[in-house]
Amino acid sequence: MNFDYYIYIDYSENLIGYIIIHKDKIEELLPKLSKFHHYRGLKHKRQYISSIKKIIIKNSIKNFLLKYKIRKLRDNTLVFAEVLNFVKEHDNCGIFVSIDDHQYNAFIKLFAIMPHKEHVFIIKESNLKRESKEYKLSLIIDNLLNIERIKTVE
Repeated sequence: MNFDYYIYIDYSENLIGYIIIHKDKIEELLPKLSKFHHYRGLKHKRQYISSIKKIIIKNSIKNFLLKYKIRKLRDNTLVFAEVLNFVKEHDNCGIFVSIDDHQYNAFIKLFAIMPHKEHVFIIKESNLKRESKEYKLSLIIDNLLNIERIKTVE
């Protein structure tokens, strides 16, 4: 199935965030993500975050995002509401949504009360196929969250 928008919701310790990407930006964006990795599996985390921050700035990764937001985890309902509002406003478009496994059940409960949701495909982050474009795009929010989390710790 072809999607018009790709939405990724992820969390990292005390932060939650989302990104929305329009399909027209994906082909240009994917080559810029070649050095992106899932933070959890890395050995040299500090060095990785430092270099990935530079790559995000150099490649203007945030300019490819239609929308993105990072908040404290306690504001997860606000994050979900913004995403659901976007889905509601774009009910004539195919929408792909990837949700962090830990936030999946809470999001699905809110999503269930929405009318007209046949145009939305929701998947748990852990079910994304490694090396797929959907997986590579999910690394954007993963890295943005970890950059923000480390910035607030320092």
